[in-house]
Amino acid sequence: MKAIVYTKYGPPDVLQLKEVEKPIPKENEILVKIKATTVTVADIRARSFTVPPAFWLPARITLGFKQPKKEILGMELAGEVESVGKSVKKFKEGDQVFAATLSGFGAYAEYKCLPEDGPVSIKPSNITYAEAAAIPIGARTALYFLRKAKIQSGQKVLVYGASGSVGSYAVQLAKYFGAHVTGVCSTTNLEMVKSLGADKVMDYTAEDFSNTDKTYDVIFEAVNKSSFSECIKWLKKDGTYINITEPLPSVRMLWTKMTSSKNLLLSRNSPETPEALNFLKELVEMGKLKVVIDRSYAFEEIVEAHRYVEKGHKKGNVVIHVE
Repeated sequence: MKAIVYTKYGPPDVLQLKEVEKPIPKENEILVKIKATTVTVADIRARSFTVPPAFWLPARITLGFKQPKKEILGMELAGEVESVGKSVKKFKEGDQVFAATLSGFGAYAEYKCLPEDGPVSIKPSNITYAEAAAIPIGARTALYFLRKAKIQSGQKVLVYGASGSVGSYAVQLAKYFGAHVTGVCSTTNLEMVKSLGADKVMDYTAEDFSNTDKTYDVIFEAVNKSSFSECIKWLKKDGTYINITEPLPSVRMLWTKMTSSKNLLLSRNSPETPEALNFLKELVEMGKLKVVIDRSYAFEEIVEAHRYVEKGHKKGNVVIHVE
């Protein structure tokens, strides 16, 4: 089968299209013929080995010291089940599925084996493979953190980075749960964020947030471009600050946690179960959640896709058509 392989860390050019062995499903696995995948920020970090200094050693252990342990990136996919292991009960040949592959990567290929009890679900019937492939990481991350924050109807939620993959889903999910949502983004993305249901949008390039007199029950930092010191001023005394990009608390964060009743939720992976995808599937089919696709690329154009995402200006998601 064809796959995009990288054997060393570096710029997008380290990605190469090669022929590799087609996987065979184990007893509890399904073999998926991949129709579409995506380029996520996590793919960019793994490829270039750009990680916070505090996580350098754990990341090297996980990803590989001198070279990548797992040579095929790709952390979410959509496709069709081609065959199943003899113990599989939940899926059958021909099922259309979408899945997260964050734990083992491997979606930059024509085929991928997945455990039937992992984060894989039947694809929403009303969207394309390309749209379905853009849900498992961004939407699942947004859902996980909003649930951890115990979001409730009537609360005020600020989403910083509302035009990105996680941010665009956070806006929509917070609205679904009944919150009043303010989305923060750049000038060019204001209308797009409004179309996702945000009650108010703020242009971070034109407005001075330090002068705001509003407070929020939840502040959702999706891109790590805001100041924690400023954000904490806008947070209610028992509110929750979410930062999906920061794995370890700063000294100021630790002090805030020790000296106040404010709750802090920092970067972590969602549980590797199908429950969240099943829930998101229902929302998509109900018309309560839509996928924002910025650009689409052919499988052979994945280097260009990585170059684009690496610039840090994508709106929503960047999709790769594998077929």
